[in-house]
Amino acid sequence: MSAEKLSPALLGRLPSEVRKPAYDRAALKPGIAHIGVGAFHRCHQAEYTDDLLAKDFDRWGLVGINIRPPLLAGTLGRQSGLYTRLIRQNDEVEARVIGSIVRVVDSQDSAAPALDVLASADIQMVTMTVTEKGYCHIPSSGALDLDHPDIVHDLANPETPRSVPGILARALELRMARQGRPVTLLSCDNIPANGIILSNVVRTFAERRGGKLADWIEANVAFPAAMVDRIVPATTEADIDAVEQRFGYRDGAVVVGERFRQWVIENRFAGRVPRWDLVGATFVDDVTPFEHLKMRVLNGAQTTLSYLGVLGGFEHTFETMANPLLARFVRRMLTEETLPTLTPVPGIQPAAYVEQSLSRLTNTAIRHRNHQIATDGSQKIVQRLLNPIRDRLAKGGDIALLSVAVAGWMAYLIKASARFGRAWQVSDPFADKIAAIADRIGTDSKALVDSILAIDAIFDPALAANATFRAHIIAGLGGLLSNDPMGFVGQVCAGPTDARLKQPTRSA
Repeated sequence: MSAEKLSPALLGRLPSEVRKPAYDRAALKPGIAHIGVGAFHRCHQAEYTDDLLAKDFDRWGLVGINIRPPLLAGTLGRQSGLYTRLIRQNDEVEARVIGSIVRVVDSQDSAAPALDVLASADIQMVTMTVTEKGYCHIPSSGALDLDHPDIVHDLANPETPRSVPGILARALELRMARQGRPVTLLSCDNIPANGIILSNVVRTFAERRGGKLADWIEANVAFPAAMVDRIVPATTEADIDAVEQRFGYRDGAVVVGERFRQWVIENRFAGRVPRWDLVGATFVDDVTPFEHLKMRVLNGAQTTLSYLGVLGGFEHTFETMANPLLARFVRRMLTEETLPTLTPVPGIQPAAYVEQSLSRLTNTAIRHRNHQIATDGSQKIVQRLLNPIRDRLAKGGDIALLSVAVAGWMAYLIKASARFGRAWQVSDPFADKIAAIADRIGTDSKALVDSILAIDAIFDPALAANATFRAHIIAGLGGLLSNDPMGFVGQVCAGPTDARLKQPTRSA
């Protein structure tokens, strides 16, 4: 006999060790809409909101919207928005049912359900976790990609949009027509200056639409920046089974995260705002120092370890960190090359932050797959690796270690090509382009680098033309495509510079 499924009726009968919502869910009213209800949102913003409702109940109920798969109705919808959040720290497990999501909306087939929510006068805060590529922007410049197929469609068919910028612009147009309240649009994605990027793509879309929308947005909409942090791997069937076995109920929407969490939000809002600062979030005038620290250190480490980890034969981050060579490499990269590019962050010691970040990545209970972290790397390496490289070059600093990480991204995509035997499947907007380059060129690392660095949506032309950068990337790619990629990483880690530029024998 199968276990009873999580539902409002089951809450009162859950084991005492499972923490439950400490407020009256029946009294919740929608006030926040969130686009992109994946594991991260449920383990981060929705948990902060749950904390706020317990501390200072103000009817800030969440309406969750998905405009891309997966569907929500069959999981969260069947459970009335309830789900279990597990915190795992090595052998420790802590379970909690989150109740802040009051309704879920599937809008994959048509924008209409999402627009109904987003245009509602009840909604005064719209948050989103739609991944980097959801903004339809050009990573190297931050501008709206007017050639993106969804943007082309949405500008031609503005009342039936497909993209995030198109849907938001249409929702704001409807709010304007209804003389709606001011609204804050808050990006919670790992993009540098995410508030500016979101503002860019929405305002540019509105300007292309013409009429009064751009002026209305200027007067009624805020786009604060935010920095979010918590490691949340994709949920597995084993996680769902573990809840049933340990706590005796079935939950199809379990999420798993580490204990650490952080949320820094720019204090720039339109209208009312949930007081997340009362429950651990930080409202600041400038998010940028926090954002750069997190993206370049924690995320830079994750990205580097994901590519080098796959090339070294490791499945998960914690296994990659358990390798002495790769742990030493990433620590040296962060300490010697990344930290000097950062400005001081109030209350945070940079060296201690590096050690805290690396310690988090050793958590054996967080089974974060390297291939998952490697997803959409072309949208991530600008802020995590290329920007610190640019800053280092401007000051004459060494970039030998950071360059290996960039070459790791190239090697990861190249090895997924037919020429290299399709070593693994990848998910990246530029995967096909780079596979075509590899299929055409073969194993000549200089020719490969020349063609890949010419992709100006990723590589700023001035950086791509820098002789020092090119030399390190060519050496790095040659080494990582060789018969002994970890031997090459060891060479680079050992130094000196002339040894770092030596290339082992390339594989066919």
